[in-house]
Amino acid sequence: MQIYEELKRRGLIAQVTDEEQIRDLVNAGKATFYIGFDCTADSLTAGHFMALTLMKRLQMAGNKPIALIGGGTTMIGDPSGRTDMRKMLTREDIDHNAECFKRQMEKFIDFGEGKAIMLNNADWLLDLNYIDLLREVGACFSVNNMLRAECYKQRMEKGLSFLEFNYMIMQSYDFYYMFQKYDCNLEFGGDDQWSNMLGGTELIRRKLGKDAHAMTITLLTDSQGKKMGKTAGNAVWLDPKKTTPYDFYQYWRNVGDADVDKCLKMLTFIPIEEIEEMEKWEDSRINEKKEILAFELTELVHGKEEAQKAQDAARALFAGGGDLANVPAVALKEEDFRDGVVDILQVLVSSGLCPTRSEARRAVQQGGVMFNDEKVTDFKTTYTKDTFAGEGIMVKKGKKSFKKVTL
Repeated sequence: MQIYEELKRRGLIAQVTDEEQIRDLVNAGKATFYIGFDCTADSLTAGHFMALTLMKRLQMAGNKPIALIGGGTTMIGDPSGRTDMRKMLTREDIDHNAECFKRQMEKFIDFGEGKAIMLNNADWLLDLNYIDLLREVGACFSVNNMLRAECYKQRMEKGLSFLEFNYMIMQSYDFYYMFQKYDCNLEFGGDDQWSNMLGGTELIRRKLGKDAHAMTITLLTDSQGKKMGKTAGNAVWLDPKKTTPYDFYQYWRNVGDADVDKCLKMLTFIPIEEIEEMEKWEDSRINEKKEILAFELTELVHGKEEAQKAQDAARALFAGGGDLANVPAVALKEEDFRDGVVDILQVLVSSGLCPTRSEARRAVQQGGVMFNDEKVTDFKTTYTKDTFAGEGIMVKKGKKSFKKVTL
């Protein structure tokens, strides 16, 4: 089975400009393709993970990836999938985030002579003369067509800034520039990027009279249609300092039953034939599949040793086996204590089990908080520093969230 057919079988392909030509390109290993990553944070997220694995799959099939860091486009802000304008970042913040992205991408993609390359669109976008750009590129875009694009339509009610309106032109210019300078003939992106990607292929056609191609990958959503990659309203990060390997493991271990097979197909490198056999397993083996998914993805991001530690910790907590020493620990700080005591709400917030005190209070009132195997019934409960001395206290919220809390 060739790579294009495998991508289809895994459910990764959403839309293509010309299926026959794209299939021939990638199956022959002749695609030089790019995926863009805007530097809106100092870490990639689980939402970027599928794009990284797609790049790895295509590179393994002989194609050449270009990882495009959006140092320039981040200064504009992509309106796709947004109901409000993105936070404006400084040039220094963007440069810092770009460096963080580079270090994380190198774990997945093989960069080097004749292999994948990494570019930053700040290198060409920031030097553009506005009048020259309007004359060279602006005439190729119809405002009427742009306003019909999904990424703009959903913003029209609340207001679309002229700044963001330029984003499609900037992204299209990226493809146009790399088509000429790096023989980039194919762009990949999330399905919500389709309008922006078509802008690039149309610009190349109108300016150069040549064909370029675009393909979108299926957005990773759960069975309710919500984007995956967030927990308790927060992103699941690839940086272990922002999301620990244990928490990363637990996120995938706790995906809905209806989503496990899809995640195995779209995110792991387990042979598709093996996954299709796993689909036939009895419902009683669903937790086994979840463990396989969580271990495979944690190993890809954090390495085998961290994946094993996370699995051991989860088994220790949920199945009565494994090593409790690997359960992630969070240390309370001096400022968490008032007059020598800390209340249960602050413990839940400081440990990361709840994002706010109000949510922590609801968790206690609903009977979902355990403190060393004892249910906490009063949200005013307080503890002294001595309580957390030594190896600490195991705090649990709900059935699946644990933290070892220490001083």
